[in-house]
This record gives sequence, structure tokens and C-alpha cells, in this order.
Amino acid sequence: MDVREEVKKLDPYVPGRSEDEIANEFNIKKEDIIKLGSNENPWGPSPKAVEAIRAEAYNVNRYPETDLHELKEEFASYTGLDEDNIIISGDGADEIIDVLAKTFINPGDEFITPLPTYTYYEFLFKPYGGVPVYAKWNLQDNVLDLDSVLEAISDKTKLIFICSPNNPTGTLVAEEDLRTIIESTDALVVIDEAYCEYSLQTQANLINEYDNVFILRTMSKVMGLAGQRIGYGLSNPEIIEYMHRIKPVFSLTRSSYVACLATLKDKDYITQSINKGIESRDYLYNEVSKFKNLRILKSYSNFMLIDVHDSGYDAAGITRKLMEKGIIVRDCTSFKGIDEYWIRISIATMEENKKFIDILHTIVE
Repeated sequence: MDVREEVKKLDPYVPGRSEDEIANEFNIKKEDIIKLGSNENPWGPSPKAVEAIRAEAYNVNRYPETDLHELKEEFASYTGLDEDNIIISGDGADEIIDVLAKTFINPGDEFITPLPTYTYYEFLFKPYGGVPVYAKWNLQDNVLDLDSVLEAISDKTKLIFICSPNNPTGTLVAEEDLRTIIESTDALVVIDEAYCEYSLQTQANLINEYDNVFILRTMSKVMGLAGQRIGYGLSNPEIIEYMHRIKPVFSLTRSSYVACLATLKDKDYITQSINKGIESRDYLYNEVSKFKNLRILKSYSNFMLIDVHDSGYDAAGITRKLMEKGIIVRDCTSFKGIDEYWIRISIATMEENKKFIDILHTIVE
């Protein structure tokens, strides 16, 4: 079979382990598993979103509406931008990344991605002939290595991905550094703000100042709609219009549309999700910081990266020990730019957090 060379060379994306996998492998009841591996909202969706999905279930025989005016209006209110600054996808932020590649990348064009970071940028750009150029995050100080980004820029650079807060490090990039990058190039600077609500910061204001800024967002995290796969992007109207020429018309399903709309209107739910998420993150950070043989990085997201070099385990080993106890964490070995001694944990309910900490004590101390 004549498969394209770009696809043959592509490293498969490695997702986190599912509850069903762990339950079957370790003979654990699914309801007893604590999932700290996928950066989800552990408190569930807005009840109003659930009601909206139920009501819309009777219409699934019909194609989705193509007029997203009401939803764009809500996003405009939420972001402080205009409707023509917004593009909405029905396959999470990943579809937006794919549309960016289809819109901007010709074979041989370069894109910059600091490592370690979200691996899907590279996974989605390579099939279109995009060439990755790696900058780096400084794991010792937990900051972006700004010079490495600036040095990576060339006349072939078409896009620069900056994830802030960064996955998996939790690092928040200073606005001053972002402005330096934006002003140093004509390339499109894509700021991935999938976790921005947990940092209480956004750089959406930069869209009105620069014509080479794109903000990437999702409804999968603080909004509690990971299973509905809704993402959105923010940029200047010209870029958004070109991307709409490429984006599939019906990618946003009827149920995802109504769930998204109901969630954005449920201001109390959003506020509670943010507050509970920050409380959970801070609890986990403070408790793991007490372990003498672990190093946890300060995070501005809903997850934290943990250095296990001094624990007596590598990432695979400690991940398996935790899974045997019904705890799912993320082995970060598959992230480029990081060795085999890092794991990532995400927020959970306080009850689940305490159980995790107790179990962690039995394994590494």
C-alpha cells in the first residue's frame, strides 16, 4: 500500500490510560479508580448542559445548524472579543490545530515548538509537510527558554506554538516574553490557552494589537465538556475567514452545540469549577512538596509535573505501582524533551486527592 512518507515517519500519539483498561488489567472495580491522568474536570459538566443534551437528543436525525451566531455571541461575551474573531470546532482544540495546518503549511515550512509540550502540534502538522524546529522549556527553573525560541526563528518559520500554561510543565509565559516573540517575526504565534482559566490570565487582548496572534481554547477542561469535543480559536477576522474556508461545516454536533451554549451561560458553574480546580491543585502541590524524594513543579493549570528521579522508580515503574492501587497518573516518557523520570498528575476531588496522597506515601516513602 502506497502510504505517504510523512505518515510512515509519524510517531503515534500516546494518550493516557483509560479507566476500563486499568479495571481489566488490575482487576479493580471501575468505580474505585481515581483518574489523575487526563487533565479533566472531576466534578462533571454543568447540569444545564446535561439538560440541554437530553432535550436535543430527539433531533439527532437532523444535521447540525450551520449558523453559529448565538454561540459565537456567547463566546464573544466570554472572551471580550467580537464574533468575527472566533472560530468553533467540533473535535476539540485538535481540530483547530489541524485547520491551522491546512490553512498555513506548505511542505517544507517550519513550525517552532518548545519541548516538552503538547505533542499534538507536531502530530497534526507533520502530515502536511510541516518541519518541526525545537526550542525548549527550562525544567530546572520551570520557565520558557525565550532565547531558544528567538534563535529558532528563520525565514521558513510559519507558526510558533507557545502553550501557556504549558502542558506538561504548568508553566505560565509572561506577557513581556510573548510580546518579544510576536514582535520578532511575521510568523503566526499560536498561544495555546487550553488551561487559561486556572491561571486567571489570558492574552486575548494581544489579538487587537497584533495581526500575527492566534489564541487556542477548549471547552474540555474547566468547562467540563471533554466528551463533547468542543474547541475554539481567537484571531483577527482575516485569519478566521480563511480558516472557515477549510473547516468542516458540520463538525459541531447538535448536542455539542447546545451543551456548549448552556455551559457558557452558566456563570455560577464556571466560577465554581475554577475555584474548586485551583483549590485542588494547590492542595496537591502543597502535599506532594512535603515528599523529600519527589520534586513537583509549580503549576498554573489543573495538572502538575513531578520529578521522580530520587524516588527509586522511573516513570513507568511508579505509574504501574499507582495503577495497581487504582490510581491513574500520566507517564510522561512519551513527551519529547523529557526523560523517563517524570509523571504528571491532574486535579481530583478533595476526597480523591487525599486517597492519592495516602497511597503515594506507601509507595515512595
